[in-house]
Amino acid sequence: MKKTFPYLLMAVVLAAVLFLIYKGDRGVKEQRTLDRRMSFRIRDKIPYGTYVAYQSLQRLFPEATISTDKNRPGEWQTLTPYQKRQALVIISPFFNAEQSDIDNLLEFVKEGNDVFVSAMKVSYYVEKLLKCDIYYPSGVIESGWQMNGNDTLSVSLDVPAQNQPHEYSYPGQRYDFWFYKYDTLTSSVLGYNKEGKPNFVRLKAGKGNFYLQLAPMAFTNYFLLHKKNMEYYDRSLSLLSPDTKAIVWDEFYVLKGDTSERDKDDSKPNWLSVFFSYPSLRWAMITAIIALVVYVLMEMRRKQRPIPVIHPPKNDSLDFVKTIGRLYHDKGDHRNLCIKMGAYFLEHVRMRYKLSTTTLDDEFVKNLSYKTGIDENELKAIVTVINHLPEQDSVSPGQLVTFHKQLESFYKTA
Repeated sequence: MKKTFPYLLMAVVLAAVLFLIYKGDRGVKEQRTLDRRMSFRIRDKIPYGTYVAYQSLQRLFPEATISTDKNRPGEWQTLTPYQKRQALVIISPFFNAEQSDIDNLLEFVKEGNDVFVSAMKVSYYVEKLLKCDIYYPSGVIESGWQMNGNDTLSVSLDVPAQNQPHEYSYPGQRYDFWFYKYDTLTSSVLGYNKEGKPNFVRLKAGKGNFYLQLAPMAFTNYFLLHKKNMEYYDRSLSLLSPDTKAIVWDEFYVLKGDTSERDKDDSKPNWLSVFFSYPSLRWAMITAIIALVVYVLMEMRRKQRPIPVIHPPKNDSLDFVKTIGRLYHDKGDHRNLCIKMGAYFLEHVRMRYKLSTTTLDDEFVKNLSYKTGIDENELKAIVTVINHLPEQDSVSPGQLVTFHKQLESFYKTA
């Protein structure tokens, strides 16, 4: 089992690598398909987000302050209904304004401000304000926006004091509606759909204007980036007062939402496919897995601890003695050196032959000769030198050499 385990582990790791690569390629292919989620969020760069529209506001109004708000009309953080030269932009699939919302918006417009709304479906109170009726094909809202799914959106503008009407289109989702009834005394038509039906009107109230357009897909990233459709955005938003000082993009109705197919389709993608949709993260994961495989393969090798080199024990005592001898010899203190040599001789006798060296007499010489087998005369000569060293004031080099030879003879013979 121990021999086959590394191979099983390697097989599992390789299978995991192949699986991740397969899922990653599949996830990338899925990411390359058109994302049909209709978010209408300014932060979303998907085809049906409004990132491009929001970022282009500063280009059209370089002197204005651009901000966002997610509060109900009348509860804004950066707008006030008691000032003028302000604008509110609402791009949402549903503009479900209540009566209180309409009252606040109308009060805001009358003070000399503009409200620009683009939505597929509006509430009854909005239709009541504009005195209009909007045509919704039978079953459109109930079935989840299913209208001419294979058709293309095409819109045009008829703005006074600007260029002649021009048609703008793209091959994406359509979802546009039109006014089949409106008050010509209070409202004016500014745009049309593909069939020439009015889908963009303006209501003048007090010192300001209320704009309502029924094709919000025309303000999504996909539409604006297709060919020269950005011109439609520029001409539409240019209807706002050029001296506007503050513009707020309100996402209250986008976040408020409504029952639609959009909520059903807004499902979370698989985390692995999202991870592999970024080439850098994808290759980082593959590199980490390859490194893991290499590590496993390297660790499969049999390892052995290094065998240390054991040197034989070395007797440094003699070297020590020679070093000390050279030290004293260099100083010329021959007497001291002889005393050290004698002390070492006596220590050697005590340790090896277990003899007392307190009294160095004939008895000591006889016992040492008995244990070492050395002639008593040779031993007596060594003992005599050791006994007389304390009484001598100095030792000549010749005496030192003779004493050294006597000790060397003893060490070699004993």
